[in-house]
Amino acid sequence: MKTINDYNFKDKKALIRVDFNVPLDDDFNVTDATRIEAAKPTIIKILEDGGSCILMSHLGRPKGKQEEFSLKHIINQLEDSMGVEVKFAEDCVGDNTEEKAENLKPGEILLLENLRFYNEETEGNRDFAEKLSRLGDIYVNDAFGTAHRAHASTTIVADFFPENKCFGLMLAKEIESIKKVMEDGESPVLAVLGGAKVSSKITVIENILDKVDHLIIGGGMTFTFIKAMGGLIGDSICEDDKMELALEIWEKAKKKNVHIHLPVDVVAADAFSNDANMQVCDVRQIPDGWQGLDAGPESLKNFDAVVQQCKTILWNGPLGVFELENFSEGTIALGDSIAEATKNGAFSLVGGGDSVAAVKQFGFEDKVSYVSTGGGAMLESLEGKTLPGIAAIMQ
Repeated sequence: MKTINDYNFKDKKALIRVDFNVPLDDDFNVTDATRIEAAKPTIIKILEDGGSCILMSHLGRPKGKQEEFSLKHIINQLEDSMGVEVKFAEDCVGDNTEEKAENLKPGEILLLENLRFYNEETEGNRDFAEKLSRLGDIYVNDAFGTAHRAHASTTIVADFFPENKCFGLMLAKEIESIKKVMEDGESPVLAVLGGAKVSSKITVIENILDKVDHLIIGGGMTFTFIKAMGGLIGDSICEDDKMELALEIWEKAKKKNVHIHLPVDVVAADAFSNDANMQVCDVRQIPDGWQGLDAGPESLKNFDAVVQQCKTILWNGPLGVFELENFSEGTIALGDSIAEATKNGAFSLVGGGDSVAAVKQFGFEDKVSYVSTGGGAMLESLEGKTLPGIAAIMQ
C-alpha cells in the first residue's frame, strides 16, 4: 500500500482529494473542523518536504454553482488549522485555475472551488478528471468519506497518475484500522451493532459472522429479534418483514459459534420524548403503549462483561436514542466499557454516523483506538465491498 511516506514531495505539486464536507452555521462559519484537522498530517508532511498542496473537495449537494456551498467559506478555518495562508481558485478546472496551480510555490496551499458545482464530478466524467489531473504531479487520496463513490476526483483521476498516486495518512489509517478488525483482529473479536433497523445492517452482519466471536445487538434492531422469538415488545420499533431474517441470522451465528448478545431489559417510555414517563422492564415483556428507547441496567452489566474479555472491538451504532438525554445512558455506558477495554490493551474502532456522533458528544474520541471519518464508506467496507477510491490507488 503506497502512502505519502513513500514519496519525497520536494518541488512537487500534490493534487489531494480531501473531505472538507463540513457543517456550516447561518453565517458560514465551520461548526465542526474534525475533517479538516484529519487532513492536517498529510498536508503538513507534503509542505515540510518542500512540496505544495492543491486541495479539492465537495461541500454539500449543490445544484449548479450555489454561493452557500462555496468552499471559500472554509478558508479561515483551514488557515487556522494548517497555520499557513491558503490561496483560493474560484473554479476547480479551467485556464485560470491551471495558472494558479502552475504558479504555486513550495510550501503553499491552493484550495479549489467545490467539485460538485459540476455534474461531471459525481458522474465520474473522464474529461473532467483529466482536467483536474493537469493541476498536480502526484495524486493523493485522503478522503475516506467519499472512497465508496466512483467520482471523477476520487477514482477516475487516478488513471492519469499511473506511477504517481498514493494514499494520504488519514485514508491509510482507515484502511489499516478496518483490516485490523476484519482480517488481523486479535481474538476474541467483538462487533457491537446498534441503530434502528436490521435492514440497514443485514450485509454487515452476514459479512462479519465469519470474523467475530461475539456480536452485541442493540438499539431498535433489538426488537425485530425479540419479537421474532416470541417476545412482547409493546410499541417498540420493529421491522416485521425482517423477523424471519433475524431468526436466520441467529441460526447462522450459532452454527459459526458466534455468541449473539441481546439486551435482557430496556428503559421503556410511554412516548418518544425526553419528558415521557419511564420504566425499566424485561425486553420480552414490554407493555402495550410503551416502547424501548435504551438498554437497561442488567443489559449494560452483561455487555460490559463481554466487552472486557475482547481484544478487538468494532462499534457501529448506538444502544439507544442517545439524542434524548434520558435515553443516553446505555450508549454512554457502552462507551465507558469500550474505553476501559482499550485502556487495557484492546483495539477499538468506532464507525458509522450515529456512533461517531455519540463518541464526540460524550467525549470518547481520545479513549478509543480509532474513530472513522466515513459513514457510508465504513459500512461498505464492513460489508466486504471493494471501495472504488481505494481500488484506484491499489491498481
